Amino acid sequence: MDMAHGPRFAPRSALTLPMAESTGRRPPSSLGFLLYGAAGIALGLVGFAWGDFATDWQHVKEAIPFHGVLAYATAALELVGGAALFSRTYARRGAGVLTLVYAAFALIWACMILAMPQVWGSWGNFFEELSIVISGAAIYASLSPPGSAWHRRTAGLSRLYGICPISFGLTHLIYLSGAATWVPKWLPFGGVFWTAATGAFFLLAAFSILTGLLAGLASRLNAIMIVCFEVLVWMPKLAAAPHDHFTWSGNVICIALAGGAWAVADLINQRGRQDSKPE
Repeated sequence: MDMAHGPRFAPRSALTLPMAESTGRRPPSSLGFLLYGAAGIALGLVGFAWGDFATDWQHVKEAIPFHGVLAYATAALELVGGAALFSRTYARRGAGVLTLVYAAFALIWACMILAMPQVWGSWGNFFEELSIVISGAAIYASLSPPGSAWHRRTAGLSRLYGICPISFGLTHLIYLSGAATWVPKWLPFGGVFWTAATGAFFLLAAFSILTGLLAGLASRLNAIMIVCFEVLVWMPKLAAAPHDHFTWSGNVICIALAGGAWAVADLINQRGRQDSKPE
């Protein structure tokens, strides 16, 4: 699925992250952390409401044994993991739970890539899922005790996130005409223009995050673009079809993508502020 922002074609601000305490606990005061947690809660609630996975994004076939049991178990883990991110004590564990849950779905998409590597849709879905895996791991690392092996990986994981916007950008360009139909009609210049521009902006964001060139600004703009998808595309669709499982799933997945991207931006900008401080 294209960033949870469109159909599958072919098939701190003012907030800052406080310094870690000696116990490894700290308040999840990043807006990204809270969005990431809220999306986990919402995914859990949607899972319980429909007794199923998040449709096209959590691609689990109904034919597998214990499909319903697994769907409810996944919803429970998402709900608990997301709620834990709002706790000073359990935020790190919550990030770890959500990261592992999302990693399982990324693995499913990886298997589909191995089966049909020529189909770009599976690649796009894999990197969408991978983005919330990497961002979750970055949150987990940032909440780890200072000096620990995981805490030292925070910057590297934040930088690694940059591989995902490459896929986001390519997906928009590969499925240009189809994705353009999801652009609101009232926007000037037309859907093709905004789809192509968005694809280009994602590729530029990826370059900046991976190279460190204006990474703080690029990571923040990357997150804002995903938030815009939620506001301009998915929220209106939910208002038009409030009882549709697919639409609910798309909304909460997009919020997870936005939360993960915003958390990565917070971490990159925090690192930039620390590096700029005189010793």
